[in-house]
Amino acid sequence: MELISVIIPVYNGAKTIKETIESVLQQTYSHFEVIVINSDSSDGTLEIVSSIQDERIKIYNYPKANGSVNRNRGLTHAAGELISFLDADDIWTPDKLEAQYKALKENPQAGVVYSWTDAIDEQGKFLRPCSHITWQGDVYAKLLLNDFIASGSNVMIRQNVLAKVDGFNESLTNAQDRDAWMRLAAITDFVCVPKVQILYRILPNSVSSNIVGMEIAQLQVIHSAFQDKKAATLQHIQPQSIANLYKYLCYKTLDVAPGKQNNLLIMRILWQTIKRDPRLLQKRIIYKACVKFLIMVLLPSPLATKLINKFPSLFNMSTFFGYTKIDA
Repeated sequence: MELISVIIPVYNGAKTIKETIESVLQQTYSHFEVIVINSDSSDGTLEIVSSIQDERIKIYNYPKANGSVNRNRGLTHAAGELISFLDADDIWTPDKLEAQYKALKENPQAGVVYSWTDAIDEQGKFLRPCSHITWQGDVYAKLLLNDFIASGSNVMIRQNVLAKVDGFNESLTNAQDRDAWMRLAAITDFVCVPKVQILYRILPNSVSSNIVGMEIAQLQVIHSAFQDKKAATLQHIQPQSIANLYKYLCYKTLDVAPGKQNNLLIMRILWQTIKRDPRLLQKRIIYKACVKFLIMVLLPSPLATKLINKFPSLFNMSTFFGYTKIDA
């Protein structure tokens, strides 16, 4: 059995870190080490992690830094031939490591394996399917169009392959996952475990709630990826890639409680979404989005909330994902 290094960066994760680590300790594949990179937490995170008695857990304390820096810090301590990352608020199913390890053993040409992801809320309740896509082999073109990996807590990577791309881009505070997957896809095959094994927790104040930061970083990553020699014959899909991004951002801006929306941001993202894919004007989703936005703007928040909750299918913005272009 090969050693798997599980790297968990954490900053003030007291509410979830114990459940996250326990989801690793409950894995059916037991030959692993857990490397916790505590990034100057001040909420009792360190005490909680230190109280968990398991010799496979190793704790390292560092000054506060972004996720890319902390993942790279974890890599400097990792002894495993295989590497997995787990965010401090996400959860794995018990068979995650075993299934992904088996997939890599059966596919020696692949340097990366990923599984399916579902989204959960703060209490751990199911929200929606996140990514149930099965693309394997050379997935570079697919990743140019859509970050189907869906979570930084997903992949298992061969250490020698990850070393070739020098880990994570530390200048990125958002979209660093997609950037890393793109650089990996440029040099190695991917393989999929077609099963939900990652439960991605969506929190109100998470990095993914910073829409403007996400927009800027994602555009930077997309433009950089299309400059890679691997994308030389794929330039024609760059407009599709950017259009897909704005559909996702449109979903994110409208997937908030009435009264908490940023009206100017929503209008700008809606305009960019239509501009990037005018064919949406022929689809119901764009009009549903406009109606939901008007309700959130014009009605008092309690009344808007009551109306939106009364007709959940009408105001479900995840329909945007159905219009993501995936063909290169």
